[in-house]
Amino acid sequence: MTPAIVQALETADQLCPSDYANLQRPTEPALANAQPGNPVSHTQLINLSKLLKKHAPTTLSSLLAHTSLYTPPAPPRAPKSPEYTALMARLRADQEALSYARMLHPPPPRESFSARFPSAANFSVGASAAPDSLDDDLSYEDVHRQIILIINILVSIVCVAVFVWVAARHWSVGKRLGLSMAGSVGIAVAEVVVYAGYVRKVQDAKRVERRKPEIKEIVRSWVIDKGDEKEEVVVVAKGEADGVRFRRGKHR
Repeated sequence: MTPAIVQALETADQLCPSDYANLQRPTEPALANAQPGNPVSHTQLINLSKLLKKHAPTTLSSLLAHTSLYTPPAPPRAPKSPEYTALMARLRADQEALSYARMLHPPPPRESFSARFPSAANFSVGASAAPDSLDDDLSYEDVHRQIILIINILVSIVCVAVFVWVAARHWSVGKRLGLSMAGSVGIAVAEVVVYAGYVRKVQDAKRVERRKPEIKEIVRSWVIDKGDEKEEVVVVAKGEADGVRFRRGKHR
């Protein structure tokens, strides 16, 4: 309630006590001893404005001025029963004991299927053997060679376009432009096809070279005794490729 509503209630009580008594309903806030800040329902304000209109020029908007929604306080919580208090205490004690036990004896880490069976993927349906690494780490020479190759391809495309443009100087500009673009595209496709074939042959050669068996020959054998003598052994690896690779190792 605002001071204006309190004054309006007093005026209605003085002008028409019988109609004022009808404003009070059992399910609505009490209007007796009206004080600023007391709750009042919207229905009571509507009926009050209708009652005052019969005797004085009063509007509902003037009664609603400076009002705010009333939020009743939350009802008090019911007291906790002894059984509930005992149950919560027991649950807290169990949780603390479980946490302490986990801290002293942590569970083992969860092991994934791939960690437990690392070679299971090799026996799965549709699985293929791991492909051999055909591409070694790129060196500076490889990168330099590829950059030079790209520059050569671009120079070839530009040269062909300029040559076709100059050779067709007696044609119209549209035909010269179309012929130059067609020649450039054609030489670009040819360069890419040739380079792709070269790369494929190099990869095939690497694959064949790596699949060649390596033949080893025993050069010397000895008997190991209790002494701490060290001997050297030379193992010669003979392959079908050119050259002979020597491997030297020390054995105790």
